[in-house]
Amino acid sequence: MTQKLWDPRWEAIDRPTLESHQLELLKEQVKRLFNKLPYYRKKMQERKISPEDVRTLEDLRLLPFTTKKDFMDNYPFGMFAVPLNEVVRVQGSSGTTTGKSSIAGYTRGDLDVWSNLCARLVTAAGVSSHDIAQVSFGYGLFTGGFGLHGGLERVGALVIPISSGNTARQIKFMRDFKSTALISTPTYALRIAEIMKDEGVKPEDLSLKWGLFGGEPWSEAIRKQIDTDLGLFATDNYGMSEVMGPGVSYECLERKGMHVAEDQFIIEMIDPETEQPVEPGAVGEIVLTTLTKQAVPVLRYRSRDLSRLFYEPCPCGRTGVRMEKVRGRSDDMLIIRGVNVFPTQIEGVLLGIEHTKPHYQIVLTRRGALDEVEIQVEVTEEIFHDEMRKLKHLEEEIHYKLKNELNLDCRIKMVEPKSLERFEGKAKRVLDLRAK
Repeated sequence: MTQKLWDPRWEAIDRPTLESHQLELLKEQVKRLFNKLPYYRKKMQERKISPEDVRTLEDLRLLPFTTKKDFMDNYPFGMFAVPLNEVVRVQGSSGTTTGKSSIAGYTRGDLDVWSNLCARLVTAAGVSSHDIAQVSFGYGLFTGGFGLHGGLERVGALVIPISSGNTARQIKFMRDFKSTALISTPTYALRIAEIMKDEGVKPEDLSLKWGLFGGEPWSEAIRKQIDTDLGLFATDNYGMSEVMGPGVSYECLERKGMHVAEDQFIIEMIDPETEQPVEPGAVGEIVLTTLTKQAVPVLRYRSRDLSRLFYEPCPCGRTGVRMEKVRGRSDDMLIIRGVNVFPTQIEGVLLGIEHTKPHYQIVLTRRGALDEVEIQVEVTEEIFHDEMRKLKHLEEEIHYKLKNELNLDCRIKMVEPKSLERFEGKAKRVLDLRAK
C-alpha cells in the first residue's frame, strides 16, 4: 500500500546515498564534539581516538558510549555544545532520587528538525490537516506532549493541548470537539476506554480514527484492546529525551515495524552485556547517535531499550531500516529462578486469555534464598462474581500458560475489577519487595 510521505526526499532515499550522507554528518559531528565539548574530548582521548580516525560508518564503533549517568554527572549544562544564549528550550526526564534530571537543550534549529520529524511521524500514522488531534500526553519537561504538538501543527491539524489527567474531561472534549486523533501513552488510552465504559460512552459515539501511542513498551495484545475499545487505528512511535524525543522512529499504516529517521540518527544494536554488535535481525539494545542535533548532540547513546532491526522493503514506500516494537528494557528484565522474562511477555500471555482485563501487577518477594512472583490479575465483573469453580479454573489456565509459554512458575491472584492502580503516564507494572 503506497502511503503519503511527509518528507519523501529522506523517507524514500536509497541506501548508498543515505550512508554517504550519514558518514559526512558523522565526521562533522565528531569533529565538532571533540573541539567544543570537554566531556567528549576527554572520553575520546582516554580511548586514544581523534576525529581523523572516523573514516567509515564502521568506525563509529571506535567511539565511546554515552549513558543516562553521563547526563546526570554533567547536570545541568555539561552536555551542551552551544552557548546558552543559543538554547531556546530544555526538556528532559523526570529525574531520580538525587533530584537531577536528564536534561537536553534545543536550539531553534533543533526545534525545527524535531517538528519536521514529528510531522513525518503523524503523517505516517494517518493524521493530516483534516484531523482534530487531542494531545493527552503530559507537557512540562516530558518530551511527548511538546514533540507531537509541533508535528501536528506542522501538518496543519487542529491541536487540542489538553495534556493528561481529568479523564472525564478528556471524553467530554472528544465528544464536543469531535476529536479524530488521540495522542497519549497506551496505558492512558486504556484508562480513557475504561472510564468511557463506566459513563456509557461507546466508540461509535466518538469520532476517533487514529491513535498515536508511545512513551512505554506495549504489546500487540494491548494494541488490539485499544483498537477495539476506542474504535481507532493505533500506531506506535519511539524516542527519548536524551536524543530528541518522539520522532526517532514511527509506524506507518502497515504496522510492520517503526521506520527509523536514519538521515538524523545512526542506529546500532548491541549485546547489553558484551557491548558488541548483535547479528543482523537479532534482539539487542538500541544505541543512537545524533547527526544534526546542535544543542546537546550525543554519540552512541545507550537506550537500554531492547528491539531488533529488519531491512526488508515496506509496502508503504519508505526505504529505511525498521525496528520492532520495543520488547522492554534491559534493566527491566526480570530474572526469576534463572528464567529471564519481560513484563510485556507476561502481558501478552494474560491478554490472550478470556475474562482477563488489561490491568495487572507483578509483585516480587524473596523467601529465604528464593525469589517468588505473584501476578495480580484483574478479571471481568461476570467471572469475578461467578462461581468460585470458574474463577479457580481461570487461575489454573493463567498459571499453565505462563509456565508453558514463558517457563514462569508463579502464584496467580485474581483481583476485583478496578482494584489495581491506574496510571495517566507510564504504567508501573512491577512492585519489587525483595530486600536489597
